[in-house]
Amino acid sequence: MIHLTERIALSGHIDDTLELPFDQRQKSRLRVTLASGREAALFLSRGIILRGGDLIQSEDGSVVVQIVAAQEPVYNVIAPTPRDLMRAAYHLGNRHVPLQIGDGWLRLEQDYVLRDMLLGLGMQVSEVQAPFEPEAGAYGGGHRHGHDEDSLQALRPRVKSGQGSE
Repeated sequence: MIHLTERIALSGHIDDTLELPFDQRQKSRLRVTLASGREAALFLSRGIILRGGDLIQSEDGSVVVQIVAAQEPVYNVIAPTPRDLMRAAYHLGNRHVPLQIGDGWLRLEQDYVLRDMLLGLGMQVSEVQAPFEPEAGAYGGGHRHGHDEDSLQALRPRVKSGQGSE
């Protein structure tokens, strides 16, 4: 079994793909079957949310797998005006609902209570099958890129040689 242990930024090649819905792309430990039929296990750092297009590799670096965001049942929400759409986003955010935001639309996992609320707010709600890529949140929500560490490094205080450990 292949052990996939690390998200990587770039690779010269992709050996396989792994299609997962959003709820499984949030798990750090998961047994999966790759598109090729090979069995694999995710052993990722806790808090990582995989996104469509992300690359993960095996612990020995020999296998690179690209993540595909699976089609899943979601609601697409559109509104008569941009203000109405912002109002819907406010009410969904107030309920801590994972939410994907596009130009003139919102997408969320299907829930009849939320659908009824949105209809009551005057939204047009349609049931579709689509990839779900919600916002990571104001504080990153676990989704990081390779260049994030460079930005964090610039914020860390520098210690002069001889004044502490480096």
